[in-house]
Amino acid sequence: MNKLQEWGFSKDWWRNQRGEFWVIGQTVLSIGFILLPVVRVATLPFAVRLGLTLGLGLIGLSLGIGGLLNLGNNLTPLPHPKEDSQLVTTGVYGWVRHPIYSSVIFLALAYAAWQMSLSHGLGAIALFIFFDRKAAQEEQWLSEKFKDYPTYRQVVKKLIPLLY
Repeated sequence: MNKLQEWGFSKDWWRNQRGEFWVIGQTVLSIGFILLPVVRVATLPFAVRLGLTLGLGLIGLSLGIGGLLNLGNNLTPLPHPKEDSQLVTTGVYGWVRHPIYSSVIFLALAYAAWQMSLSHGLGAIALFIFFDRKAAQEEQWLSEKFKDYPTYRQVVKKLIPLLY
């Protein structure tokens, strides 16, 4: 219970004042992705499939691990920043504003590529849309808390390094 409070959860979580419903939605969507049936739509040579999977997976792991390490004590599953948080713009946060969200998307894409699964490809798209919306809410709160956030937002991409 102390860890939940440390992350910013409160006893009145049901009021969704810090974005608790986003965490519930993320959990449901992630479990749904795991439970999706594999619907194979194509075949690629093993080496191509392996390369694509490893490439996407390494990007995902790098962004996720880097995001966790760079964020440190600022880490919370809630889109609302912690009261004592600091704005982090270095490390992987210099490449993408939401590397942990990006990590989940890239890992989902890696799994979809490995399985060549249409259902998981669509699931990865759903995760992208969800995290794009969650990040938009988070960025409203970050802009209110940190005066430098709008400038950072203009310089660094949101979810996909160099692209978006």
